[in-house]
Amino acid sequence: MMTIRKSEERGHANHGWLDSRFSFSFAEYHDPAHMGFRSLRVINDDRIAPGGGFGMHPHRDMEIISYVLEGALEHKDSMGNGSVIRPGDFQYMAAGTGVLHSEFNPSEKDSTHLLQIWIKPDKGGVKPRYGEKHFANKPAGQWHLVASKTGREESIAINQDAELFLARLNAGDTVEHSLQPKRHAWVHVAEGEVTLNGQKLNAGDAAAVSEEAKLQLTATGKSQVLLFDLN
Repeated sequence: MMTIRKSEERGHANHGWLDSRFSFSFAEYHDPAHMGFRSLRVINDDRIAPGGGFGMHPHRDMEIISYVLEGALEHKDSMGNGSVIRPGDFQYMAAGTGVLHSEFNPSEKDSTHLLQIWIKPDKGGVKPRYGEKHFANKPAGQWHLVASKTGREESIAINQDAELFLARLNAGDTVEHSLQPKRHAWVHVAEGEVTLNGQKLNAGDAAAVSEEAKLQLTATGKSQVLLFDLN
């Protein structure tokens, strides 16, 4: 079974410095039919104006992942971390017992486009952690494991039985993913245009998948796709 979530159906908020599309309920956007999918709680498609950003603010008991599509994102946190991530970079933070952080667009002229992802942890009160993974130079046309429960294949180890994959595709590229019994998938098209088991998906579109053994995804143009394999 596959349920499509079209880009234009998402929640929307424009604060001037921040233009966001919400796949699931977030802040002032509340839709009881879209409160998350399995352990996946948030996918915010954010565009931050030059010099704009989120000031220092708290989180706890959430797995937070950011993926930069365009521009740059400057991170600082109460653990002492500070860095700038760029297109192809993933940033991870286990909020655990509590952490403060800020995220800003350091450019004076270019906007930043990123995906902000929250995954509910399988246990609370863990020690906060921070990490980064860089995928800009990884080969196109295949899945790359970004995050997993065990940290296998040098992926980011997260506090949930969930796996996050990235595929960067050129026109005509096809990738497949097998779902084990009782596993579910959320497929989010970050950029471009693809077909998923014959269904056309454009940038911002997503699909919730259950009771399917195999997913086949073909790009009709240059694309980036995130796949969440969830329990």
